[in-house]
Amino acid sequence: SHEEDDRKVRRREKNRVAAQRSRKKQTQKADKLHEEYESLEQENTSLKREIGKLTDEMKHLSEMLKDHEKICPLLHCTMNFVAIPRPDALANCLPR
Repeated sequence: SHEEDDRKVRRREKNRVAAQRSRKKQTQKADKLHEEYESLEQENTSLKREIGKLTDEMKHLSEMLKDHEKICPLLHCTMNFVAIPRPDALANCLPR
């Protein structure tokens, strides 16, 4: 009947609109996830750069420490082997 056909048309239209809304929602969700992904990738790149700089700084400071240990009179002093350091022992280790 004509009434039944109208109901089918309205139902199809309603379903079409609902499907369109659903696709739009999914697209927005995908866009948001993509933006989040891009942001995380940028943050990751920045953190890797920072790690690289800190690693270089650590290597540099380790080399400086190694060089310093070679010439530091306190490291060669017998005081390092004493359980409780005495102030006069420290004075004996320092260059005059």
